Amino acid sequence: MYDVPSQQLHPDLSEQAGRIWVLALTSLASFMAALDALVVTTALSTIRVSLHAPIEALEWTVNAYNLSFAVLLMTGAALGDRFGRRRMLVAGLALFVAGSAACAMAGSVAWLIAARAVQGAGAALMLPLAMALLGAAYPGQARARALGIFSGVTGLALIIGPAAGGAIAEGLAWQWIFWINIPIGLVVMLLMRSRLRESHGPGAALDLPGLVLVTCAALGAVWGLVRGHVAGWASGEVLVALAAGLLLAIGFVAWERRAREPMLPMRLFRSRAFSSGIAASFLFCAPMYGTLFFLPQFLQAQGLGPLAAGLRLLPWTTTLFVVAPLGGGLVNRFGERPLVAIGVLLQAVGTGWMALLATPDLAYARLVAPMIVAGAGVSMAIPAVQNVVLSAVAPAEIGKASGAFNMFRYLGGVFGIALLVEVFARAGGLASPQAFSAGFAQAMGVGSALSLLGAAVALRLPARRRPAFATVDETTTERGIPS
Repeated sequence: MYDVPSQQLHPDLSEQAGRIWVLALTSLASFMAALDALVVTTALSTIRVSLHAPIEALEWTVNAYNLSFAVLLMTGAALGDRFGRRRMLVAGLALFVAGSAACAMAGSVAWLIAARAVQGAGAALMLPLAMALLGAAYPGQARARALGIFSGVTGLALIIGPAAGGAIAEGLAWQWIFWINIPIGLVVMLLMRSRLRESHGPGAALDLPGLVLVTCAALGAVWGLVRGHVAGWASGEVLVALAAGLLLAIGFVAWERRAREPMLPMRLFRSRAFSSGIAASFLFCAPMYGTLFFLPQFLQAQGLGPLAAGLRLLPWTTTLFVVAPLGGGLVNRFGERPLVAIGVLLQAVGTGWMALLATPDLAYARLVAPMIVAGAGVSMAIPAVQNVVLSAVAPAEIGKASGAFNMFRYLGGVFGIALLVEVFARAGGLASPQAFSAGFAQAMGVGSALSLLGAAVALRLPARRRPAFATVDETTTERGIPS
């Protein structure tokens, strides 16, 4: 798989050191992409005053990033397989850095929205290729541990994003949310070029019809979900977007079944590990992102500032940073199924607990335990489900599996936020702390139900991880790096 043996490229590095560089640099790239998905949320009021923007326009400073990120994930994976995963990862980071500079220099909200879309496109290249490079560098049992660390770092970014945005906006200026990406990104790009080895997927031509169909299908689905609450679920705009997304998705499946060189072979879904892993991930990411969206707002509804609210998520942050790496190691001992099922069940308990506690005058100390339970659960499940999906395919198809996994995971997040926002609006609102608490409680209750459904799906995973391609790994990778 790699173009040149590691000894020729890096004679001064051991194989173990080379893997550590892969883990460190791919985790950092994923951290940057995940952080910028939410970092602007607590700085929106400052941006609104600075750019004289209406609140409706500010919503798209978040949605523009999310839309381009979601719809281009599979494209990023396909480009990496064809032109080189390291090369396209560096290209994605360069696009992300350029988008960050454009965001920082934005003089109008329209400029900022366009620049955020560029950022999201760069992130769509970075995330699936980072996972693909990591999966290729760590075969067998080592992969689960590496994915646990990778998940912990990525999860940490999702949690600290709102707090970091609030701190920078209060202490410096909102533009520094984006300026800070530039020096970090440039250093990481240089290190990637010198420390990462190139790898490719199968030497096939780009599946252009498949790329167009899956991109447009994801765009229709995400657009409809994002706009549903604002425009109305029965509005022509939303119905047309969702119907178009569904029809294009059906067209994508039909095309991939007969394409000579498909970007996502449909036979992969015949694997119980692959299909159940993606379905479970979709279902437990929906309440995870929904809780992440609402919990900081619940704390702010009680009178806290954005930075203070973000800091009070530290119990959840700590579990993501600590439990995910440990969970990756436990996969090799117990298999993925119990870790995913128990982890998602713990998330259901934690979010349901929050729903029962929610009141306008709730003492923060009472939230700590359910946050730890929910955070520990999802931190246990994420590396296990990533490992089962990547281990269900041949090494040459890790890029395709990574792209599919990340797209469905993100679509689960969009679905979760859309569903919980609708539940919140019907049960409560923003008029008072009492109304917010009522809506928050109902939203968390629905999130708990989604988690229970995800735990049920997780029970369909194989009882033990079955490395169908272990022989390839063992015979062609004596030094621990796939051929």
